[in-house]
Amino acid sequence: MPAALEIRDLRFRYSSRSGDVLHIPQFSVEKGEKIFIFGPSGSGKTTLLSLIGGLFRPNGGTISVLGQMVTSMSQGERDRFRAREIGFVFQVFNLVPYLSTIQNITLPCRFGRRISSGFSAENEEAGYLLEKLGLGALESRDISTLSIGQQQRVAVARALMGSPGLIIADEPTSALDADARSDFLRVLFEQAKREGSTILFVSHDRSLATQFDRSIALDEFNQVNKQSARSYS
Repeated sequence: MPAALEIRDLRFRYSSRSGDVLHIPQFSVEKGEKIFIFGPSGSGKTTLLSLIGGLFRPNGGTISVLGQMVTSMSQGERDRFRAREIGFVFQVFNLVPYLSTIQNITLPCRFGRRISSGFSAENEEAGYLLEKLGLGALESRDISTLSIGQQQRVAVARALMGSPGLIIADEPTSALDADARSDFLRVLFEQAKREGSTILFVSHDRSLATQFDRSIALDEFNQVNKQSARSYS
């Protein structure tokens, strides 16, 4: 069975005039694992997630996600693959302002993502996620009328919709209070376990790390950071 994520000799830089931001010789995640990644601001965490999700293309190396070689795909193929197979919680949410709460959550279904087992319709699953995340009364509300914390929970529900094979969460609890954070993690783990989804979770909140199968500092596998540390020692 192929790994959920397999990275080999990955290199990425933002321009030909800059040095590498990431150099990862090898990193792998098994299907169903829950991985917590941490590191200081500017260390390349969001860049790594964007590469795994197919938003960026590396300058070298390969990335395989759910058995598919993402680095061999065209931009359009990567976009379609991400929409179908990856639930992405972005730092800036990326919600559609002219859609209602429930329309934002079911949006991945417009791009080919199937609903989770046990549900007969997209709105049924979306309503279930809204209830679990404490937003059950807001399904018809315009996104612009929601608080930042509520918008973040909508973005989380959209990522969980259809229980994709890989869930990528970039600082997903930054705008949530303690109760909402606990609700989110409970629903995230519940959905992932039910469908066998893999979780890559990036956060500065190290107190959450013990709830994951593995907790890894980006510096542990990014050679750029190790080389920078040696140059200043």
